[in-house]
Amino acid sequence: MKALLSLLIAMAAALVAPPARAHEVRPAYLEIAERSNGTADVLWKHPSMGKIAVALRPRIDGLIDRKPDTVQGANSFSVARWSEVRLGKQGLKDRTVRVDGLDSTITDTLLVIRLANGETVQRILTPSAPEFHIDARDGAAVPAYLALGFEHILTGIDHLLFVFGLILLSAGFRQLARTITAFTVAHSITLGLTAMGVMNVSPSLVEALVALSILYLGVELVRKRRGKTGLTIRYPWVIAFGFGLLHGAAFAGALKEIGLPAGNIPAALLLFNLGVELGQLAFVALVSGILLALARVRLPDAAPGFGHAVATYAIGVFSSFWFFERLHAAFATIS
Repeated sequence: MKALLSLLIAMAAALVAPPARAHEVRPAYLEIAERSNGTADVLWKHPSMGKIAVALRPRIDGLIDRKPDTVQGANSFSVARWSEVRLGKQGLKDRTVRVDGLDSTITDTLLVIRLANGETVQRILTPSAPEFHIDARDGAAVPAYLALGFEHILTGIDHLLFVFGLILLSAGFRQLARTITAFTVAHSITLGLTAMGVMNVSPSLVEALVALSILYLGVELVRKRRGKTGLTIRYPWVIAFGFGLLHGAAFAGALKEIGLPAGNIPAALLLFNLGVELGQLAFVALVSGILLALARVRLPDAAPGFGHAVATYAIGVFSSFWFFERLHAAFATIS
């Protein structure tokens, strides 16, 4: 009974975000590589939808105000490069890196600075802090890929909706713990294999299958509400593991789009995955806390059933929309 009503609260969060926004909150990537000859190469990678790119522009104290040397468009990102940018005697010291337009978005930028002395600096530029002074030394900063992993899961409404469905499907704490653990192990496996290049998948097709997995979960929740049973309802951890493999490949697709540091891929991968797990645990803890709070509230007899129905069908509606939208994008990529 308690689980049924909590759906309304969790579904309200999903209703606030438009369906098309699932995983459209993708970070940009800015890399500055300083050379020993007093120049630098700059790589700028930012989200786009087809030919429409997010209105963002990197700045380094006037060094890259000219047009980029090369610009390449992709289905989901636009990539610009400035080669052999003259830094003068000052080099990168005391310069400020800024992303214009970031303060009016809801995305972040991963900033990677490779200094000529071999030092690498990583920072996250956010809408509230869109610039970074290169000489600043912030040893307490959260590692960039850890923050990106945490943000990625918490802004991925589709993945959260799947985890939410697993919570509803599980009967009791022990079964929920097994189910979430199975999901975690599975997506950690494919995240690592895909991000390391051992396994290659079509990102657009994987995203469509992720939406299909959520739709399947919605159907199973309807069956459970009607008193039916089956493998998924009796052993939700089995389906959590199977579909977790898909979700891990989707996480890896996002990570590969952002970019991995060439010299330290294992550490970045570990931090990103840890950030995903922390975000997932935070979400599970929040929903569980809501459930416990609702268990102490007196509610009309019809309320739990109504809450369950609203949440279940909302899961079905959202996932159906995402599935057909992403399937269309997948076919458009092929053609």
